[in-house]
Amino acid sequence: MSCASSLPAMDKSYKRAVEILNSSRRPLRPSIELSKSLPSLNRMPNLNGESDLKGTPSILGMRQWLDELGHSVKAADINSLNIIHVAGTKGKGSTCTFIDSFLRAYGRRTGFPRKVGLYTSPHLIHPEERIRINFEPLPRDLFAKYFFEVNDILSRDDHKCFDTRPRYLQILALLAFHTFIREGVDATIIETHHGGEYDSTNVIEKPVVTAITTLGIDHIKQLGSSIESIAWHKAGIFKSGASAFSAPQETAAAEVLYKRATDKGVNLQFADIDSYLTDHIALLKPDVQRTNCSVALAVVRSFLNQKTSQNLSRLSPSDVLQGLNQFSWPGRFQLVIENQFQWFLDSAHNEMSVIIAAEWFLEISKIQKITSSAARILIFSLITDQRDGAAVFERLATSLRGSGIQYVIFTTYERDLDPDPRNNTQPKLLEMPSQDHIYAEIWKRVQPDANIYFKSTIQGALDVARELGRDHGSMQTLITGSQHLVGGALSLLQTTNTL
Repeated sequence: MSCASSLPAMDKSYKRAVEILNSSRRPLRPSIELSKSLPSLNRMPNLNGESDLKGTPSILGMRQWLDELGHSVKAADINSLNIIHVAGTKGKGSTCTFIDSFLRAYGRRTGFPRKVGLYTSPHLIHPEERIRINFEPLPRDLFAKYFFEVNDILSRDDHKCFDTRPRYLQILALLAFHTFIREGVDATIIETHHGGEYDSTNVIEKPVVTAITTLGIDHIKQLGSSIESIAWHKAGIFKSGASAFSAPQETAAAEVLYKRATDKGVNLQFADIDSYLTDHIALLKPDVQRTNCSVALAVVRSFLNQKTSQNLSRLSPSDVLQGLNQFSWPGRFQLVIENQFQWFLDSAHNEMSVIIAAEWFLEISKIQKITSSAARILIFSLITDQRDGAAVFERLATSLRGSGIQYVIFTTYERDLDPDPRNNTQPKLLEMPSQDHIYAEIWKRVQPDANIYFKSTIQGALDVARELGRDHGSMQTLITGSQHLVGGALSLLQTTNTL
């Protein structure tokens, strides 16, 4: 028997792929200052609230890694993906999903596009949710297959172009490009991770359309503490030759976007609320979804104008209606009903989004059929060093003043006590984080009469909510904060009806 034949076969299962992927996460951001170490990148001008921009920008290495995979950014295979590139602070995921839904509706009627690729982040429950084709998450066998095609090449010791391996988000972006090329998608929507200019997805040189959703203050350690700084970063996705759209922005942000677009020779258009959507208000709650949907419609119409022949009809009212009806974005403004238990889930995690989550809960919960004695409950978790969690929660607590919430349950990202690591993909946080006690003090200050609970797992928090619901005969529970919380909750809820 040869030496080679006696070697054990390499484990290339889905489980092993996820283990390797998770091992690429960096525990802390490095403290290298961009301005001293990376002189070749496009420099951000001095702006109010300029970021420290610590760490190595995630775009570095992406071109070399794509070259190593055989997917040069200048090659036809990348350009054949027909990419729509989307950045922003709020509504990126929803806007991308609206774009996907309208393209699928149009393709079903006309035959183009046949396959629509969608790359978003983060995932709610499983990593394959980030990479979708015709909105179906990549099957686990294909996720493992394409992951190891990427990993095996980039793990070789003989590569000459680079000395480092890609990190978590870089691997996922590389995997998405590789998958979409291998699967032959003919329209692709790519959501940036955090910024734009230095984002690993910004390796795209020739998108068909670019879009910016609503901007606000978030990820200040990477993007700066002013709206001007954040707008500068997001506008980095604008490319000469690609049409560009933006949601309406506050004046300071709009001016930066417009200047960056002008400097790049790009005609930037701001998308107002689409007049067609006034007839479909019930399908677009909360109202911010009308903005996201309007940007998506402008993007799709521009894309089809460029990529379809004159023989094909344009996006029709029936396409739009079908796209609206089939739209689904789990974990965002989602209602799950279990008889007399109603769960309202929204992964709001910054000051802008928690206000909208609170407004949505107040509006939608009022129109649900429920007993008058129903318990009103909040489940919250936000464990972060990337934003001011106390400021986020104070905004949420203030927005929910007068909501009738009687019980607040703080928890961690730990799903349950299941020892199987496949069911607990988040970091172990069984000890309550110190932030939760800060959150409790904030809530007591805003709503002094609330009953407050601390549970070390999401399952424990849901159990308390159900027990309170049984005591009251029914309940309405808002679950919001981190996407890790909402994803864990969704994986545990037994859904009988989802709206």
